[in-house]
Amino acid sequence: MLIVLPALNEEHNIDKVVAEVRAALPDAGVLVVDDGSTDQTALRAREAGAFVARLAVNLGVGGAMRTGFRYAVRNGFDVVVQVDADGQHNPAELPELLRELQHADLVIGARFAGKGDYKARGPRRWAMKVFSVTLSLVSGTKLTDVTSGFKAAGPRAVRLFAAHYPAEYLGDTLESLVMAVRAGLTIRQVPVAMRVRAGGTPSTSPVKSAVYLLRATLALTLALVRRKPKTGPAVEAA
Repeated sequence: MLIVLPALNEEHNIDKVVAEVRAALPDAGVLVVDDGSTDQTALRAREAGAFVARLAVNLGVGGAMRTGFRYAVRNGFDVVVQVDADGQHNPAELPELLRELQHADLVIGARFAGKGDYKARGPRRWAMKVFSVTLSLVSGTKLTDVTSGFKAAGPRAVRLFAAHYPAEYLGDTLESLVMAVRAGLTIRQVPVAMRVRAGGTPSTSPVKSAVYLLRATLALTLALVRRKPKTGPAVEAA
């Protein structure tokens, strides 16, 4: 099992998050993908005991996770769990995602499933609702939080994503779910509670939130019209 933490300038949080992950799952590997940070993120991660992959330029969460999935395949990991490096995901909830993974290929930690008090506002709130309804219809499963970055992928999903994980805007959430459905993978969700960011600077802003609806709609539209990736026997094998 490999826990992957995409990280951009998270020197104030990364050591604490790595420590929490290792406490929750002592036998798991922990990989921090330093996505072009300009601070001491990589150093702090190594000091905390994580493996570190450094990207020369910022590729975004999709590019960082693609690196994580490829690392997993090359090093013999069957399960990959994505955890944010800012401290908002609670590693204590990792065992619940992994239990549900026994019945699915991909498990989403859902913020809007009856646990916690996290609320989205403005364009993000309405976009998330529309996208959740759309992907629930596509997948045949009720999904309430399709933009969550707290996810666990089983062996079939790991092989698929190592070969085809999308790196475009919101590809790590919306497009990856569409890709999983088209590959015949089973998707489920478990309720989780978000925490307040531990420190540092959040990646969102009022300006970014204002354009979120348009960009996210475009991302989902492109995901739905793109051709199904050629999976091959390595991915299709159970």
